[in-house]
Amino acid sequence: MFDKVKRFFGEVALEAKRIAWPARRELVDSAIVVLCFIVILAVVIMCCDEIIRTALRLVLGGQA
Repeated sequence: MFDKVKRFFGEVALEAKRIAWPARRELVDSAIVVLCFIVILAVVIMCCDEIIRTALRLVLGGQA
């Protein structure tokens, strides 16, 4: 059993050496894109929330 575990982690180490890591600039650019998308998504969700809140106030007569 220990041989199988040892072989498994040896194979994991070999695969880790084959990973093509992105360049620093590419990593920064990708992070900026992700952060911008998160901000845009947050604004869209906030707008949807306000629309739903306003619709509920109209339907329920200001109780929501």
